[in-house]
Amino acid sequence: MIRRKNEYAVDIREEMRGGDGKVKIEHLWDETNELKGKTRLMAKITLEPGCGIGFHNHDNEEEVFYIIKGTAEADDNGEAVVLSAGDTILTGNGAGHSIRCHGDETVEMTAVIVSY
Repeated sequence: MIRRKNEYAVDIREEMRGGDGKVKIEHLWDETNELKGKTRLMAKITLEPGCGIGFHNHDNEEEVFYIIKGTAEADDNGEAVVLSAGDTILTGNGAGHSIRCHGDETVEMTAVIVSY
């Protein structure tokens, strides 16, 4: 199955999980009707400068962020880290994280959440 980049369902979330600004979520595949495994989210996320997703935990699931473009500032379960293009972060087993665009360049990342 092929999905072209102009066919993604798009959500714009304001102050997502208590974060700043808007978060653009492009759903690559629908977890209800298309993905048959335990994937809860498979999306491209775009964060404009100053925007981000607030701190939240992942119980009984794990989330991977893969930074495609830009520089992000993240809270990795209490540890402040800076992520750049090519970096990944894994959060699960009850741990938490947040992420925000750090700098003047837009952050683009892939996000995958899998339940267990």
